[in-house]
Amino acid sequence: MQPIIDKIDPALIAAELTPDRLLRHTNKGDNEIYVVDAFNAPNTMREIGRLREIAFREAGGGTGKECDIDEFDTMEKPCQQMIVWNPVEREIIGGYRFILGKDIKVTDSVPGIATAHMFRFSEKFLREYLPETIELGRSFVAIDYQSTKEKPKAIYALDNLWDGLGALTVIHPEIKYLFGKVTMYPSYNRECRDMILGFMHKHFPDPDQLVTPIEPLPSAAEMPEIQSRFDGTDYKEDFRILNHFIREHNLRIPPLVNSYMALSPTMRVMGTAINREFGDVEETGIFLKISDIFEEKKLRHIGSYSENGGSNANTDHTI
Repeated sequence: MQPIIDKIDPALIAAELTPDRLLRHTNKGDNEIYVVDAFNAPNTMREIGRLREIAFREAGGGTGKECDIDEFDTMEKPCQQMIVWNPVEREIIGGYRFILGKDIKVTDSVPGIATAHMFRFSEKFLREYLPETIELGRSFVAIDYQSTKEKPKAIYALDNLWDGLGALTVIHPEIKYLFGKVTMYPSYNRECRDMILGFMHKHFPDPDQLVTPIEPLPSAAEMPEIQSRFDGTDYKEDFRILNHFIREHNLRIPPLVNSYMALSPTMRVMGTAINREFGDVEETGIFLKISDIFEEKKLRHIGSYSENGGSNANTDHTI
């Protein structure tokens, strides 16, 4: 395990967050969202890598390297980095990295994306969905913003990230689908994990097997004894059963998992793979159609941007 690099000088980062890289202002918290990459903002990329590694190690994963930057951040057509920036404190709150389907190279039925070492992609997915998909990954919230006691703006961190994703769907109207993954760590209670996965398997199935894990998680998620616990008549009743079970163990559903489950009724769960390169964390594939996102969510994160014509940011984006 390598020691993590020192914090990057905020002045160097601020100098790279130029107006043309501003995506939008957030709905809440008076923060700013930027899109950069490893080439046009190398100092910002280093700080992103530092914060990601700290956050992932704290949760029980991580690369073990001094800084979480990999080949997908630095390849010829790199993943873009969407970050939430606190302009008052001059620090990064959190971020996502993403790549558009049109920029993804496919070689021998293997797309050049980070999830390809964990999942197999069907020809149907590669042909019919991938060109109109945005792949999301490496989502994080900086450690200091995971507690509202330390940072009052922490309460808005995930909401701010969704503001950014909403703006991307407006800027890139050709994108119809989101593909990503949610992470659960080995330290999380096994029974609770299986209950969450069991719930997701029941309510967000992938009957077409569009994407499947190469090394599936040995899990009780699909076993009868897990499924039999969800005896509610609908999603809401089953969710109450799930939430009660998790709380009985003095835990909570991981925030990002919770956010995705509340995003779209037609979301698909693509199975769970073990990520051996990232501390044996468990990655569950998520796929959804943007037009099927709940209307309330669309108004909040997409409508708030499109109604202004993107006027709260520079609209001449080339990302």
